Amino acid sequence: MRRGGQTGGAPVVGVERSGARRIARWSWGTDARGRTSWTRGRVLAALALLTAVLLVFHSAVPNAVGRLGSLLEAFLPWLGLAVPVLLVSALVRRSVTALVAVLLPAAAWAGLFGGLLLPADGGAHEITAVQHNVSDENPDPAGTARALARSAPDLIALEELTPAALPAYETALAPEYPYHAVEGTVGLWSKHPLTDARRLDIRPAGIGEGWSRGLRCGVRVPGGEIAVYVAHLPSVRIRPSGFGSGPRDESARLLGAAVAAEGLERVILLGDLNSTVDDRGLAPLTSRLSAPRRGLAFSWPTAFPVTRIDQILTRSATASELWTLPATGSDHLPVAARIRFGAS
Repeated sequence: MRRGGQTGGAPVVGVERSGARRIARWSWGTDARGRTSWTRGRVLAALALLTAVLLVFHSAVPNAVGRLGSLLEAFLPWLGLAVPVLLVSALVRRSVTALVAVLLPAAAWAGLFGGLLLPADGGAHEITAVQHNVSDENPDPAGTARALARSAPDLIALEELTPAALPAYETALAPEYPYHAVEGTVGLWSKHPLTDARRLDIRPAGIGEGWSRGLRCGVRVPGGEIAVYVAHLPSVRIRPSGFGSGPRDESARLLGAAVAAEGLERVILLGDLNSTVDDRGLAPLTSRLSAPRRGLAFSWPTAFPVTRIDQILTRSATASELWTLPATGSDHLPVAARIRFGAS
């Protein structure tokens, strides 16, 4: 009996110990290896800290090698996806240290982009503007023009206009937009009279005279005249050597110099700038012009927008709300903004 009792008791003790280990492993206390909720999850905590550092100090990432800094900044909002991943991982690991660390990138992302998610302030605005790269392969220019006009903006800026498609845009927009100017592949349609429309030379070095992607117009809106710039900066490429943004950056410097020399105080820039306002390559513009305060408005590519490279920037004015319009025949979504004049 004693032997049988001993033999029968041993497995029970083994099961109890095994169960205790499992309970310890999944609890917030000490796990089977003796680690507490404060000492495990250090790798997750380090990853959370790294994410926060990249968000806050993205400008410190050097551009010397492959323009990695600009590449990071072009997709900076997407670093926020690391927060839920790290949060779930911290919960699975039962790590208080990791959970506390996850607060850092969450706070950094909220500080940088949280305001864009807030509702529009609903205040009065003077004009509405639409910016759209219509694509030189758009199969329905007239339909695209009618779709943009249905939103009834005061200004419509278009890029990638082709000689073959231009008459369709002019005909479709003429009833509501009697004033327009076109230079090269960019154009501006307005409900208000235009003045001093002229080509803006923003060609990077090595590009021939036929490349014309800049336009400057005066627009007589109620309350006075404003300067409106329409621009399409060169495309960027991701290559094995890195982020190819050199021509885009040079064109941005030329455009920034033109804006700095503008005699009118109130300025609106509408354009496909081929990057986000966080990209340091656009600093010659973003240092002189203000970005919208509300709305992420990812505009490219149409099938799954991951970034906003179509921009509406202002000086002595505020784009109080930014949003995208329904897709057209382009690979970009149209972007619209309500603008009120006065200090940003």
